[in-house]
Formats: sequence, structure tokens, C-alpha cells
Amino acid sequence: MSRQAQARTSPEAPPRPRPTSYGETPTTPGRSRNMQAIRRTNTKPEVELRSALHRRGYRFRKDLSIYTAIRRVRPDVVFTARRVAVFVDGCFWHCCPEHGRQPSVNSGYWSPKLQRNVERDRLADAALQQDGWTVVRIWEHEELEAALATVIRVLDASPHR
Repeated sequence: MSRQAQARTSPEAPPRPRPTSYGETPTTPGRSRNMQAIRRTNTKPEVELRSALHRRGYRFRKDLSIYTAIRRVRPDVVFTARRVAVFVDGCFWHCCPEHGRQPSVNSGYWSPKLQRNVERDRLADAALQQDGWTVVRIWEHEELEAALATVIRVLDASPHR
């Protein structure tokens, strides 16, 4: 049996950390499990916003892949007929200017990761706007009523109906 096959089947072999594109690995297997448990969709702020929109009669798609001319983008809430894409961004993951903070532990891993998230957000915004979409970004710390008012104002101003 090859060394790789033995490592995969051997119960006492510890799991190898997954390599990342950032050159380092998350600190420990426990941290890795924690990261895997973090939701990408259906976060509390996102669900609250969707519920409030739905109660007011707005219909939308959630987590819909939009294939622009440049890239695939997955907004949290999509109003396809009005071509409005809504993102609900977490303060930590998207480096909120008010609440975002740089981790002090393992900054060689976290800093590039968080910076890449911000860069990806800007690229997604540009790709959607280039294809005629209106992009709305809401921070998770925003009050529900203020976020709701922002989305409704953009929807009402949308030239697409």
C-alpha cells in the first residue's frame, strides 16, 4: 500500500491541514472546524431583512447565482425583474469601517484573507454594475428599519419593473 493510501486509511494518522492560497493554515484543527461551521447564507441579519421584505409584499430570490460577462456573483437577495442585488455583509468578514478589526493572532493568515474578501466585493459590484444591475450593500450592524428603507428606496427608483 502506498504511503498516501496508508495515510488516508490509517485511523491514527492525524488529518493534514488543508493548504490555503494565503501560504499558511488556520491555526489548529479546532479553528478549522469552527471556520467550517460559519454560515455563508441564512445569517440572522440576512434572514431578518428577507422576512421584513417578504412581509411588505416584495418577492425575491435568495442566494441566486448571477453570471455576468466577467464573473459569477451570488448576492444574498436578488430582485431579478428589477435587476437589484442586495448583499448583507458581516462586519468582521468584510472589514466594516466601524466594527471591523484585524485579528491579532495569526495575522499572516487573516489579513490577506479579509483583504481578499473586500477585493472580491469590489469586483462583484463592478461586474454587476457593468451588466446593468444596481448593487445594495448592507452592514450586519445596521438597524433593520434603516436597511429595509434603503432597499425599498432602491427598488422604487429602479427603472426595471
